Amino acid sequence: MSAKPSLLDFSGYVFDLDGTLYLGPNLIEGVGPMLARLRALEKKIRFLSNNPLQTRFTYAAKLRSLGVEAHEAEVMNSSAVATQYLLERFPGAKLYVVGEAPLIGELVEAGFQVVDGSAECDLVLLSFDRDFHYVKLHQAMAAARRGVPLIATNPDVACPVPGGVIPDCGAIIAAVEACSGKKVEAIVGKPSEIMLRVILRDLGLPPDRVLLVGDRLETDMEMGRRAGMSSALVLTGVTTEAEARAWPHPPTFILASASEIGN
Repeated sequence: MSAKPSLLDFSGYVFDLDGTLYLGPNLIEGVGPMLARLRALEKKIRFLSNNPLQTRFTYAAKLRSLGVEAHEAEVMNSSAVATQYLLERFPGAKLYVVGEAPLIGELVEAGFQVVDGSAECDLVLLSFDRDFHYVKLHQAMAAARRGVPLIATNPDVACPVPGGVIPDCGAIIAAVEACSGKKVEAIVGKPSEIMLRVILRDLGLPPDRVLLVGDRLETDMEMGRRAGMSSALVLTGVTTEAEARAWPHPPTFILASASEIGN
């Protein structure tokens, strides 16, 4: 059996954002110096989030505002991957989107027509939407029942925020599937192979040279397992140590915080 690698043995590091590097407006203690040390060691760094509430440019700006060096090209989130996926698989489709303004803006900028009613759409895109309500549920249900494909940005059922969690895209997926009797055909965010291919192609490294760092077992750690990456589960987000150790495929590392990587 090969020896367990050390936290600084890898050439590339992929970091989740929410619950891993920051919570809400606050950078998690020690994260800044840890990232600076990785850069000093000339490690490749990427920031990866299932959260589609902002664009990759906004996420990079947020990291910089928290004192972290970050470039737009280093950031990938589920809305950017969804846009790329739809351009490749459904070019020119009219979209009914359950989602917020940044996602809709990104889709429109890419050339998609976003429609207000499900009767005229070719595809329904489900996403994290803090303004989700009955009319949106009804529109998505009606489209799905007439055979329109359902695609989603991310499977997370809850998003960590200071003081707790709030419902995420996975909860909306469950509601639409329950009332429509239809299943989502593709979820582009972690742990899907869609996002996995994007990040590995961007890094230009084999999976065994990459450490995936995140706070969720079912998305972050599962994507690492599927790819053959080492993984580090941090306890600053939604997962407890007991849950991590009980998981069928425990992560390579369990850390109190991502800051431990720089120690």
